[in-house]
Amino acid sequence: MKRDFTWVQSIGILFGKHQLSIGALKTDTWDDAVDRLFITFDGEPIILQESKGARWQSNNAPSVFVVRGVDTNNIMVEIDRMLRITAKVVPITAEESRIHNYGITKEDTFAHLELRFKFFSLSNEVTGVLGQTYRPDYTSRVNVGAKMPIMGGERDFKTSNLFATDCVVARFNGINNKDEDTLEGLDLPSLSCGSGINGQGVVCKK
Repeated sequence: MKRDFTWVQSIGILFGKHQLSIGALKTDTWDDAVDRLFITFDGEPIILQESKGARWQSNNAPSVFVVRGVDTNNIMVEIDRMLRITAKVVPITAEESRIHNYGITKEDTFAHLELRFKFFSLSNEVTGVLGQTYRPDYTSRVNVGAKMPIMGGERDFKTSNLFATDCVVARFNGINNKDEDTLEGLDLPSLSCGSGINGQGVVCKK
């Protein structure tokens, strides 16, 4: 069976009428001192000073802010009362590529994102590859005995672009529906998505 690696190079966040994206820029030779994060808000790049604690806050949506965890390649993004995301750009090292046969070349160290999510308010109808696990009535249908267990297929989750809402299971309606039952106020578990042991794909744990 061919190995199918999963790497997160960018994520798009929709809330209200706003769009926030976080991405890892392509890089050939990795250098921790060079920032490879690319962040946009409503289509405009976010310029963040390269120093620990540097902060950006939106003028149009004051509840949105970005803070650097260290000088480069590590940020925390928060949308007040909705979610918090920690994003870190990391490379696939030559040793990881050798051990796992990733095929990484000197021309591309394959910078990608390690992510951690914390949700403060979720609808009871939350769905998606990972989101479905937060539903009160969630029951796993994954065959844990399979060599490569999956939680859903391309048919349900494929979208035409980073901010598109045209996937089958999309729930986004552009505004918060106050009449919808939510999990707001509950101590929801955090979700950690990283490269796993020795960089082997993406592992997400609650």
